Amino acid sequence: MSAKRILIVDDEAKMRRILELSLKAMGHVVCEAGDGLAALSIVEQQPVDLVLTDLRMPRMDGIALLAALRERGVDVPVIVMTAYGTVETAVEAMKLGAVDYIIRPFEMETVEMAVDRALAMQAAQRENRFLREEISRGWGDFVGTSAAMQSLYELIRQVAPTRSNVFIVGDTGTGKELVARAIHQASGRTGLFVPINCAAIPADLLESELFGHVKGAFSGAVRDRIGKCELASGGTIFLDEITEMPPNLQVKLLRVLQEGTIERVGANGAIPVDLRVVSATNRDLQRAVESGALRRDLYFRLNVVRIDVPRLKDRRGDIERLANHFLHKHALELGRATPRLGPGVLERLEAYDWPGNVRELENIMERAVVLCRGEEIAQAHLPVELAQGAPGRVPAAAALADGAPEGGSLDLKARVEELEGRLIRTALERSGGNKAAAARLLGVSERTLWYKLKAYKVES
Repeated sequence: MSAKRILIVDDEAKMRRILELSLKAMGHVVCEAGDGLAALSIVEQQPVDLVLTDLRMPRMDGIALLAALRERGVDVPVIVMTAYGTVETAVEAMKLGAVDYIIRPFEMETVEMAVDRALAMQAAQRENRFLREEISRGWGDFVGTSAAMQSLYELIRQVAPTRSNVFIVGDTGTGKELVARAIHQASGRTGLFVPINCAAIPADLLESELFGHVKGAFSGAVRDRIGKCELASGGTIFLDEITEMPPNLQVKLLRVLQEGTIERVGANGAIPVDLRVVSATNRDLQRAVESGALRRDLYFRLNVVRIDVPRLKDRRGDIERLANHFLHKHALELGRATPRLGPGVLERLEAYDWPGNVRELENIMERAVVLCRGEEIAQAHLPVELAQGAPGRVPAAAALADGAPEGGSLDLKARVEELEGRLIRTALERSGGNKAAAARLLGVSERTLWYKLKAYKVES
């Protein structure tokens, strides 16, 4: 769990110091107040993630502090500590929103556990609130009404309420993590959605990321750490690029799925976890199993339900809606009015093969918003491979093949030079002879353009 700002409220300086040392050792940032009024002043000046307060204090006690926080609409978890515990005060504190109640004297381990619980609960509540808002808008960040997407939505609706593990397969940029989040948000599970990219974390650190570790387990392990599996207990863990996980960790993950427990690195005891695993890969699953990149027994555990995410070129009917969505998104970020798609732009977008899928479309729309200075996205704002109407990322090959006369020369160098010359002339025409604008259209530097103008003897 990342460092949080915790406010300690107690009229005893010695107790504040003890708590401060313990919480800082946990990796948190600590601020202090001697009574409720001082605490309110701190909360009004800076955000805090958790309040740890005594019950009996001068000027304003813990109960009054709780009430004041709620009156001001401050949504922060509060743990109450007191040596004067009664059922009545406990009930009153809980009614006012306290998340825990600790009787003094106490062991510091009790406080640390209460802090971890409260922060985990806060994170879950915030995420669930966000997910409920996403659900109320439909399907969160999903955009599209094509038949392929309707089938995807229906499959998510069917699998989400179950406990079944899911394997998501799709090309890079298709939105596999969006599918995983949608499954979690529609599942009714109250725990966290915890993503982890197995390809992005070094193999020697991945075990600690997954299962956590205890202090002293290895060099640099200065304190206990909760792993992603434990953090996701009661929720969903998303293992992206699962085929990149080392074989020895695949064995340990299989054991977790079979026994429902994890062991932190360096620890002896097992910790029970309630996990729902959603995995993803952009590789061919059968080949991954056959090559040994994914253990066959783990594959059968994870691949209870398979979801294939459609490529963008297989749902071309969604391109206009997606393009307008991204234009609005990035115009909003830049504080501009949303531009519209100009003449011929949609045709170019729909003719392209989109090897980078939805992610590539978003990048191109962001680029167009940045370059656009008017109310309309023009073809000149698109990358050269789209502006020239080519159907994919490598237009030269198709143009060369189509443009070669029957029985004519297939000399590659000559044909490439011919094509480059044509593209340069077209870019100059579209830019009105402006070399800098033409270079931008072609996706090359102005210096490169000048060199090619001279080499190909293109009149400028």
